[in-house]
Amino acid sequence: MALTAQQIERQDFVDNAIYNLINELIPSNKEMEWNIEAIAEIRDAFQAQLVERGICTAQEFYPYIEE
Repeated sequence: MALTAQQIERQDFVDNAIYNLINELIPSNKEMEWNIEAIAEIRDAFQAQLVERGICTAQEFYPYIEE
């Protein structure tokens, strides 16, 4: 089983939104290089907060293949 194009688009949207937020929060004109490990840490924290509050499911927030 593979992710659908819509699911991949959602993953890209979330990762890019987090990357952009990181760079907006930097208090200088510097920019963080793309770092998927850092993005994933923040993504996991966002996801945990949203899921714990019943706002969405983990699958809705960041689609994945269930094993």
